[in-house]
Amino acid sequence: MSDDERAIRQLVADRAAAMREGDAHTIASQYAPGAAVFTLNPPLRQPADGLRSEPALRAWFEEKGGRVGSEVRDLEVVADGDVAFVHYLERMGSPDDNFAKYSLWFRTTLGLRRLDSRWHIVHEHASTPFYMDSSMRAAVELTP
Repeated sequence: MSDDERAIRQLVADRAAAMREGDAHTIASQYAPGAAVFTLNPPLRQPADGLRSEPALRAWFEEKGGRVGSEVRDLEVVADGDVAFVHYLERMGSPDDNFAKYSLWFRTTLGLRRLDSRWHIVHEHASTPFYMDSSMRAAVELTP
């Protein structure tokens, strides 16, 4: 495993830990200015200084009781020079470790750039599958 892959895997691990700890600062600091963010909640594209800003993340954590359960599976990293792509399955759930109140698996893809010798998120896309039948409902019960 290359040093770049190790550093990127650590960024993802730090991000998941920050979710579990309600650490808005760590998460916000991982984004490059002007990052393109496509998250699970509306609108279709988040403003660069929107939901991933430290104040917005703090407010979101407060709404969720201070922290959110987070788990990462099937992490894949491809890095070449100063650009990298990452994709994985992610679970978000209630703050308690057993995810008893709510739990949702979804897909996350990150585009990263090395800026000032550090990897930063420049593109984030999260999605949940949906049933392409007449219901068009989200498939939130899926698990890996």
